[in-house]
Amino acid sequence: MSFTLLTARRLTLACAFGLASAVVQAESWPQTDWTRQLAAPSAALSELEAYAFPARDEATRKGVRSDAVLVIRDGQVVYERYAAPTHAATPHLSWSMAKSVLATTMGVAYGQGLFKLDAPVADYYPPFAAHPQVKVGHLLNWASGLDWQEDYEYAPLKSSVVAMLYTRGRSDMAAFTAAHSAAAEPGTHFRYSSGDSNVLSAALKSMVGTEAYADYPWTALFSPLGITSAVWERDAAGTFVGSSYLYMTARDLARIGLLMQRDGRWGEQQLLPKAWVDFNRTPFANYQPQADKPNASVPGGQWWLNAAVGGAPKPWPDAPNNMLAASGHWGQGLYVLPDEKLVVVRYADDRDDSFDRNHFLKLVLAALAQEVQP
Repeated sequence: MSFTLLTARRLTLACAFGLASAVVQAESWPQTDWTRQLAAPSAALSELEAYAFPARDEATRKGVRSDAVLVIRDGQVVYERYAAPTHAATPHLSWSMAKSVLATTMGVAYGQGLFKLDAPVADYYPPFAAHPQVKVGHLLNWASGLDWQEDYEYAPLKSSVVAMLYTRGRSDMAAFTAAHSAAAEPGTHFRYSSGDSNVLSAALKSMVGTEAYADYPWTALFSPLGITSAVWERDAAGTFVGSSYLYMTARDLARIGLLMQRDGRWGEQQLLPKAWVDFNRTPFANYQPQADKPNASVPGGQWWLNAAVGGAPKPWPDAPNNMLAASGHWGQGLYVLPDEKLVVVRYADDRDDSFDRNHFLKLVLAALAQEVQP
């Protein structure tokens, strides 16, 4: 190769790298804290606040009870409000949003080549040997086929998840799940299961090694993103309760949202493989909407999708088709809207079904979205 041609190619590569670096530098990324460019007061913003933060009924705990609402647009805070006792520095219980954070943590391990989606779970978690056909990908789609009952306080006597979190399963949640019998062939049916998530958390221990496991969510994900508030409880077996017991501030949870909004990239580092993010965003292939739940959110890879599947309408009709969500008990929500460059965090203490996620998102879009410039 001639010197002239080699030099030209090097210059081309240098220019391309320089252009990519300039794009990254032009983006807003949180450092120790987020930069703020608060949206101006408007009638639409007032309508959002009136819905999200009505007077709280502490006697009956009925109605909409937002603890925090935080909106990030293009990497900057455009709206933030809290209801006492929650404030900006409060690590709030995420409930099942922890499942999506667990999946994001596992995405780093996937990028490190520590596991395969089509590998048997038992390869990484030997107590699952009674279910040799269950693959890691099945658990990520909540499709293990186990006879699991995800009922909460309204049906405690038959609830697998209540027993796992509070009674006979709480000392070793993954082993408790593994002891369940099979009800369907793995990968053929969606059945939402906090047990599937906790088996994934136990499998992660073998994937990364017992010594590294205790700090892995921090070394792999939280520290690179600048998350400092996270507390993740473990059961007596030392397994992170990946289904439920993660705490962090709204501002820190929004960093997870921004990572996903930007396809797994944080600054100049591709923290998550793009293929992993694509998997998170892909509807479970064998998902069938339930007739009694036509607007149920669609399962992806331990994230929820706003997709129209199987003839059913999309779950949140006023939100974008490609919205990605983490969802939790009592109204917790993390919403990622890539095209609008929005990340929305809602922490809450809802105790009934009066909160309407679609209406909330419609109000957020009306108040805080803006036309995205090319």
